[in-house]
Amino acid sequence: MSEPSFPGDRPAEEAAAAQAELAQDVEFVPEPILPEPVRQRITALAAAALPGLPGDEIPVVLRRVARFAPNRRARLGGREIAAQLTSDPLFRQRISGRVVTEAGDLGSAVVAGMAPAAADPVEVAALAYLARPEGWRDLIEGAGEAVRAEADSAAVASQIREAERRAERAEHDRTVARVEADKLRDELARVREELGTLREESRTTAKALREAQAGQKRASDLLATEKGRASRIAADHDAEVRRLKARLAEAEAQAATGKQSAKDARAADDARLWLLIETIGQAASGLRRELALGPSEKLPADFVADAAADRPGSPERSRARAQDTDDPGRLDQLLALPRAHLIVDGYNVTKRGFAEMSLEQQRKRLITGLGGIAAQTGDEITVVFDGAERVHGLPPAPRGVRVLFSRKGDTADELIRQLVRAEPAGRPIVVISSDREVADGVRRHGAYPMGADSLLRRLARS
Repeated sequence: MSEPSFPGDRPAEEAAAAQAELAQDVEFVPEPILPEPVRQRITALAAAALPGLPGDEIPVVLRRVARFAPNRRARLGGREIAAQLTSDPLFRQRISGRVVTEAGDLGSAVVAGMAPAAADPVEVAALAYLARPEGWRDLIEGAGEAVRAEADSAAVASQIREAERRAERAEHDRTVARVEADKLRDELARVREELGTLREESRTTAKALREAQAGQKRASDLLATEKGRASRIAADHDAEVRRLKARLAEAEAQAATGKQSAKDARAADDARLWLLIETIGQAASGLRRELALGPSEKLPADFVADAAADRPGSPERSRARAQDTDDPGRLDQLLALPRAHLIVDGYNVTKRGFAEMSLEQQRKRLITGLGGIAAQTGDEITVVFDGAERVHGLPPAPRGVRVLFSRKGDTADELIRQLVRAEPAGRPIVVISSDREVADGVRRHGAYPMGADSLLRRLARS
């Protein structure tokens, strides 16, 4: 068979006649059913040869495919290439000429209608489909049988491997079953041994139960005896109680008489004490004049503030806890004492009385109220806020009110205790906080703790 020629080498009329003749052959001879590997190889060969054709010889539908990258041409344009090979004999002839030439000796053998024994049957079938020499359908059919035989062989090999894997799993399962059986036998022996031990313990327990029941009976008899004895003791006790009540009535009468005597003695002592205090006061005034002691510019609380607290401008805040006494009348009595010092746990009071306000408004309202109390009583007043948050833009404190913030790492509670410890013994110190720990701590140092509600009521009254 001669090598196929290209229509570009002949006049246009001959090319059209050849295309019509090839089309008639296609009409009369149906296309064979190609095995999938053969179909894929035909598409790959045609896709590789497609860019080598002149632009006017490439069908319009494949010109976009010809511009694809080599690794994408067969994958994305395979369907169009296969359809054009089936429907366009002239295009197939042009492709086959290039493919057969590139195949070399194998292409020449296939064009001659021969299939070398060592050649890949899929490659032979693909070349035969494109070149279509005499007997090309037999070559494709032979390739399909070879592909099917290879698939059957692969399936049989896969089944053999699967059977071997199943046999291995079965052997493994038998080994595991033998191991589990040995474990179960050992477990059964252990359970039997434990059962014997439990039976022995059951016999021992039954014996102990019988002994306990006998001891319980003896205890019941003893209890009955003790109940009788307790009844006699209770009767004797009642008689003793009646006797003691009579003596208590006599003692109460004597105590009433002694109370009146003590009251009279207390009145005399109060008179002597007043005279003593007046004498001490006059002596202290004379001593102050003699020593030329003027009023100090700083008070004890100022030293604590310098050492352990932040002045307004960089404070932080916290929150307080429990409750104490709330009598505002008691607070008035304490503030009426001379040189009293009122120390206020700031946030403990504001969060009980002004919780709906912002922290800035709470501080401003409390400090303003304390300024009114300072103006009325003339007492020293210190309000302490926890310094857990920074505070900016705090207005100046009213006259007589000292505003402190605890330093970072310390709490307002500890700063209040330091203020109390710094005061001299005997000075009246009133601490306003509903925190039980604060109240207990300052009470041990001689201060008077009052609940936050007492100050809130005092402020409301003002």
